[in-house]
Amino acid sequence: MTERVFLYVQHLLGIGHLRRAATLARALVSGGFDVLLVSGGAPVAGIDLGGARFHQLPPLRAADARLKELAQLDGTPIDEAFRAARTRQLLELFDAEQPDILLTEQFPFGRTQLRFELLPLLEAAQNRASAPWIVSSVRDVLRRSASPARVDEMVVTFEAFDAVLIHADPALVRLDESFPAWPDIQDRALYTGYVAEVDPARALQGSVGAGEVIVSAGGGAVGMPLLQAAIAARPMTGLADRRWRLLLGPNVSGAEEETLRAAASEGIVVEPARADFPSLLRNAALSISQAGYNTVVETLCLADRAVLVPFGTARETEQADRARVLVERGMVASVPPDTLSPQSLAAAVARAWAGPSIRSFPAVDANGGPATVAALKQMLSP
Repeated sequence: MTERVFLYVQHLLGIGHLRRAATLARALVSGGFDVLLVSGGAPVAGIDLGGARFHQLPPLRAADARLKELAQLDGTPIDEAFRAARTRQLLELFDAEQPDILLTEQFPFGRTQLRFELLPLLEAAQNRASAPWIVSSVRDVLRRSASPARVDEMVVTFEAFDAVLIHADPALVRLDESFPAWPDIQDRALYTGYVAEVDPARALQGSVGAGEVIVSAGGGAVGMPLLQAAIAARPMTGLADRRWRLLLGPNVSGAEEETLRAAASEGIVVEPARADFPSLLRNAALSISQAGYNTVVETLCLADRAVLVPFGTARETEQADRARVLVERGMVASVPPDTLSPQSLAAAVARAWAGPSIRSFPAVDANGGPATVAALKQMLSP
C-alpha cells in the first residue's frame, strides 16, 4: 500500500514557499509516496508537481510587505466567514485523504497567522483513530523577531508534532542561531540538507549567460528596488563592460517592466524569468539577487561570485540573517536592508569581485529531497 502525505503550504508574498514545497512533493513522489500538495496562496502557473496531486484552498495573501495581516487576492481583509469556510474545506479534505503523514510547511515555527485553520487541523489529526505522523518542515533560518511569548507558543504547539525536518546544512547554517528555544525541540529535530533540484553538471550545458551579470529578484513581489538599483549601479562598477541580464519574476507588473526597460541602457537585457536560470547562474561572472531560500541554495550550488540584497523589515529578519551568515563566512557580499542604493550596490559588487569564488568553499549539502524521503520512510517503518 502506498503511503499518503498531506503537504500543507502557504505562500504570502513571494512564491518561494510554494516552489520549495513543490520540490519536496516531487522528491516524495519519486520516493514512492502518494502526495497531495495543499496550497493556500495565490495560484501560480507552471509549478512542476512531478506527479503529486494538488488542491487549491480559497487563496489569501499578505495584505502588504509587512506580512502581518492577511487579505484575499483583491485586497479585501479576511473575515470570520472566510476563515470558517476555508477551515471547513481543509478539514473535509484531510478527512477524505486519511494520510499517513501530515507535513506542515513552516508551522508552528512560522505561518502563525494561519492558526485559525492549522490548530483545528492538528486536532483532527490527533483525534483520528489511526493518527498520522505529524511533521513540521522548516527552512534554515527562522524569523528572529518573534516575541518570547510567541516562541513559547511555538514550543507548546510543537508538542503535537512527532518531528521537525530542518532543510539546511548544519555545517553552514544552524537553526539554533535563529530559534532561542532550540533545547526544547532538538530531540525531535533532524537536518536534511537543503531542498533543491540543482545539477551543476547539467547546468553547464551550453554557454548561455557566459560572463554576464545576472540580476534576479525571485517572484518579484518586492524586487523593484533591487532591479532599479542594478541598472543605476552598472556604470559605477568594474563590470560595466559586461552584459547585465535582469530577470523579472511573475509578480512584476507590466507597468514596472516598462519602467525598467525605459531605464535600461545598451548592454542591459530585461526579460522574464527563464527556465534555464541554473545555466545562466552557472555561467555568469556574478549573481546579484535577493536572499530568499531557493535563490540562495541555487547560488551556493552553482554561482561563481554573488551579491545578496536581502528583503527585510523589523518583523521579517530571515533573509537578512541568511545573508549575514554567508557574509561572515566570506562566501558572498551583501547590501543590508534599508541601505540599498546604486552606490552601495556597486560597492558590494566590487567586494564580491575581489573576494574568493563560492566554488572554492566546501560544497553545501543540497540532498534535502531524498533525505526527507528517507526520514519519512524511517518513521513509517515497523
